[in-house]
Amino acid sequence: MQIDMIKKDVLCTQELSVDEINALLKLAKAMKAERYSPKYNQLLKDKTFLMFFFNPSLRTRISFEAAATELGGHAQFLEPKTMRLKKTSKGVEVQAGETIEDAAKVLDRYACGMGIRILETSVESYGDGNALLREYAKWMKVPIVNMADDKYHPCQGLSDMMGMQEHRGDLKGKTVLMTWAHGALARSYCSVHENLLISSRLGMNVKLAYPKGYDLPEEEIAKVKANCKANGTKFEIVNDPESGYTEDVEFVYSRNWFGPDFYEIGKEAEIARASKMTEWICNQERMDRTNNALFVHPMPVDRGKEVTDEVASGPNSIITDIAENRLHTQKAIMAMTMAGLKVDI
Repeated sequence: MQIDMIKKDVLCTQELSVDEINALLKLAKAMKAERYSPKYNQLLKDKTFLMFFFNPSLRTRISFEAAATELGGHAQFLEPKTMRLKKTSKGVEVQAGETIEDAAKVLDRYACGMGIRILETSVESYGDGNALLREYAKWMKVPIVNMADDKYHPCQGLSDMMGMQEHRGDLKGKTVLMTWAHGALARSYCSVHENLLISSRLGMNVKLAYPKGYDLPEEEIAKVKANCKANGTKFEIVNDPESGYTEDVEFVYSRNWFGPDFYEIGKEAEIARASKMTEWICNQERMDRTNNALFVHPMPVDRGKEVTDEVASGPNSIITDIAENRLHTQKAIMAMTMAGLKVDI
């Protein structure tokens, strides 16, 4: 079967078919194996990819710029605060008082695609960032890539799966433990949502552990449950820091995320509350109770809070492999959606 994703937006992996996910992962692995191959290095020759950053970044900006360069094109960095933006009543930024429709139609004429990064600290309420991406996608013909918003992070989800497959092969029937951890960063849901969604789409069992009061949005949990049901796999939730670490677990993802009332109480109050729950940490003693589990994290890692140094820097940590894979999965996305490369699966 040949998979064609030309001009397709990539806003959330849940909105891609499993065949499209598998095609992207297959191409990303091929691009990693032949990183500078002439098969790929002219796919975006003389073309520009726009990057719209409402929030700062290390891995996202560098990996997308490198991806565009390695495909023969150019990535142009755009920062809203340098562009005389105006905030609407819905917390959505538009350029110089323009509607998003007008701005999007102009940008559409300049580039082969556009990525947008807009996290929780740049919006007034949950979902506003994702709504902005969808508004741009409505008016632009070139593909929009979600570089992390307040709900989803598809590039990270794909990179997680690529790293997990590289180390453990077919993921069907394997179990991932997604566990909350204390921390001083008040992290958003986006990477957590994506890992839960894509792992359950690819046939994994999912364990979710968090303290009471840190429930994830019901609509996303409903999707994960439905994915597991469709695949005949298990989904369970526990509310203590110990019981999720069991002998069937092959991957542990320990990550802080803020509570559902974050937008009401604010960042400082969330950090003060979360930092007290020090028992919620991934350590070697807990990892030793698993099936030689690999440690997964999107980075940056809040060491000493989300996870101990012993685990994060240990032989079972694959966090750097996953970070590298951001480059390769993003090249695959750009090649398929912007250059029209088709993949046989």
